[in-house]
Amino acid sequence: MRGGPILGAVLAGGRSSRFGSDKAMALLDGKTLLDHAMAGLAPHVTEVVICGREGGLTDRPRPDMGPLGGLNAALHHALSHGFTGVLTTGCDMPFYPADLPAALIGDKAAILQGQQLLGWWPATLAFELDAHLGEENDRSIRGWLERVRARVVEMPGLALPNINRPEDLVNLAE
Repeated sequence: MRGGPILGAVLAGGRSSRFGSDKAMALLDGKTLLDHAMAGLAPHVTEVVICGREGGLTDRPRPDMGPLGGLNAALHHALSHGFTGVLTTGCDMPFYPADLPAALIGDKAAILQGQQLLGWWPATLAFELDAHLGEENDRSIRGWLERVRARVVEMPGLALPNINRPEDLVNLAE
């Protein structure tokens, strides 16, 4: 798996219901959370795409599929454009550890423990995710992780903020 071009994907299709407004556009240090997420991935990938929002890749197989719909769009984009796989992050994850890609990238899917959207997904999983989303299930990321037997990478001592509510952003900015 190592050595080929890597696609970066920011999963940004959530409804931001706990945040109360479009959290991808919320500002932290003068930049949107979406911009922070893109900037965190950029040094590790050949290209960065946004999934699940206007101007980006549309969820697959249809809009409003949650994180798996965005991941599926990214996997199919990767497969059709010659990328080996996809590194993902959420739009509410303003920090991306520099040493994370080396820990994640391998022959199988992998996620960071406790942060299921910080992951590595071989492009060859595109059709498996199509099948998963076409079956009767809750479309949870946990179910998908079990299906593909994703590795869980531990990075002891690493605590990453996840912005779900306005107060999370306020606390981070202080």
